[in-house]
Amino acid sequence: MNRIISFVKEWMLVIAMLTGVLLYAVYHELPVLHHLGQDALRAVKFVQPVLIFVMLFLSFCRIAPKDLRLHRWQFLLLLIQGLSFILLALPVVWAASHSGAFASFITSARIPLEAAMLCLICPTATACAVVVRKLGGDMAQCVTYTILINIMVAILVPAVIPFLYRDGGISFMAAFLTIMAKVFPLLILPCLAAWLVRFLLPRFHAFLTGLTDLAFYIWAVSLTLAIMMSTRAIYHFGGSLWLLAAIAAASLLSCIFQFWAGRKIGRRYGKEEEITMGQSLGQKNTVFAIWMGYTFMEPIVSVAGGFYSIWHNLYNSWQLHRQLHQKT
Repeated sequence: MNRIISFVKEWMLVIAMLTGVLLYAVYHELPVLHHLGQDALRAVKFVQPVLIFVMLFLSFCRIAPKDLRLHRWQFLLLLIQGLSFILLALPVVWAASHSGAFASFITSARIPLEAAMLCLICPTATACAVVVRKLGGDMAQCVTYTILINIMVAILVPAVIPFLYRDGGISFMAAFLTIMAKVFPLLILPCLAAWLVRFLLPRFHAFLTGLTDLAFYIWAVSLTLAIMMSTRAIYHFGGSLWLLAAIAAASLLSCIFQFWAGRKIGRRYGKEEEITMGQSLGQKNTVFAIWMGYTFMEPIVSVAGGFYSIWHNLYNSWQLHRQLHQKT
């Protein structure tokens, strides 16, 4: 029994991912369950934010307000995400108003390019602090960067998207408020609630900080639901197999680049920063990415968020597996 428990703990993320895929596959292949689809979708959309809120609340309980400080590396990562997003957008915008072989090539590759844009600008996952703590990084720095990148996304995406979709009728202020309405309840409110508990209910706060692994297990359940949504997006993909492969490749390359860049820069600052920066840049809020792709881009682009969810969680599973065996 102990070996089974140890195995489940070690491969928790992989088990959560496989469970998410299998649950949606079973639902999709059994028509008798299809009448439950809309109710199940509404339930997932309600439960998942609640789980994320609780997980972030528990994580923020471990971080005092004074721990949230600005560091130079945070602005380097913001620069990487912002510049890579803009640099990929430029040829797409240019090709829309030009002709010729190169413009035609860019136009034909527009969907994979936008998929990469989505993966590069997507903000840090709300669960990132949980993984950073498990790997030995700095939770407070990770949380600080998560707040900063969400603010930048709320400003940069509304500023760039209208150039990509001139007929979309998207105004800067409307897009900004839409993104902030999505971000604020699941990022700022858990932080404020945790700090109120810290100062007003110190005994309860001490109890919560003693629940060391609860946030991780909540994340595993949330991951199952996220993978279900990702699998749903892939199942309902309306394009060709080649386009699906191109989007998958774009998301994989974006994932590799960001984890590599974050850890590469982080090595200059130390082991703790290497872990923190790698996760802050590479681990993404893929549910937010799917929503952002579906809301502001071609709906087909949102599939990139589903693929990215698979790539970064596979990498996280390997990292946690390696970390556990290094300790033993």
